Amino acid sequence: MYIIVVGGGKVGYYLTKTLLQDGHEVLVIEKQAAKCEAINEELGSICTRGDGCEAAILEESGTGRADLLIAVTGDDEDNLVACQVAKEKFHVPRTIARVNNPKNAAIFRKLALGVAVSSTELILEHIEQVLPAHPLIHLSDLKDWGLELVEVRIPPSSSMIGQRLRDLPLPPGTLLPLIINKGKGPVIPSWETTLEAEDLVLALTKPEWEADLRAALTGV
Repeated sequence: MYIIVVGGGKVGYYLTKTLLQDGHEVLVIEKQAAKCEAINEELGSICTRGDGCEAAILEESGTGRADLLIAVTGDDEDNLVACQVAKEKFHVPRTIARVNNPKNAAIFRKLALGVAVSSTELILEHIEQVLPAHPLIHLSDLKDWGLELVEVRIPPSSSMIGQRLRDLPLPPGTLLPLIINKGKGPVIPSWETTLEAEDLVLALTKPEWEADLRAALTGV
């Protein structure tokens, strides 16, 4: 694969090094001359100096034949623009953007620019998995439909215990396809199903409704 990496910082450097070891053709675009020179000295002449947001630089870099563009600068706006230009002008089939501020992740996903990777979100998800008391864990993103699959644990202190699903203030369009109950095991719920303490509820919802879903199921 021909892969363009926008951003030659530590993330871009180690990512490029790994991709080269895996046999891919990689070109790095980096604004700072010192970083570009360091990459070329370490990894060979694979870094070009320039702004990965500019169409002219991307064109010179052969973006039209790229299989993948990965934008990993420290600036979310630059990463967003680089992916936009790659997608819309050069028709790159796949893009991946580093998201430094997790609040910007929803913007990337809304614009359907490919995969948005937030290191903060990834770390938090790992923390959530080792803290069983945490009420909501991400399981999967269904980007083509603008949805995500999450797991919500009902804490013993929840004010929603004993409530029927039909009576919960669920966000619009949210689906609850499965509840895993400690005593009963997996249950396909109906609107008459009531919540019990320690239930694991699998839910399909939009990313922007996550906080409302957590509140609706846990009372928090």
